[in-house]
Amino acid sequence: QVQVVESGGGSVQAGGSLRLSCTASGLSSDLVIMGWFLQSPVKEREGVSCISRYGGTTYYADSVKGRFTISGDNAKNTVYLQMKNLKPEDTAMYYCAGLRWCGAFSGTSLNGYATSWGQGTQVTVST
Repeated sequence: QVQVVESGGGSVQAGGSLRLSCTASGLSSDLVIMGWFLQSPVKEREGVSCISRYGGTTYYADSVKGRFTISGDNAKNTVYLQMKNLKPEDTAMYYCAGLRWCGAFSGTSLNGYATSWGQGTQVTVST
């Protein structure tokens, strides 16, 4: 059974940084491609970034390009989301998921490729 566990969320002021971690275990073929999503009371769950762990290809939502960086440590089965220059509108629950595909996406178009979800980690950015 695939398990995905997120950590690293917290409260920061605008302009600050956080690094989220996602540790995955289970069927390795389901974890080759991983992604981050966010959901808030004002936004439905949507893609933030995804990575093909062995090829290293990455994609980002337009709203986070240049501020967020996704990376992976295959030895630790962990995927990271480095978040810099955080804005109040980044406030959301962030979820990690195993994916069946990673490519250029927008909005909720990545959601249907998720095969396993974590419980989420809250990020709150204040002014």
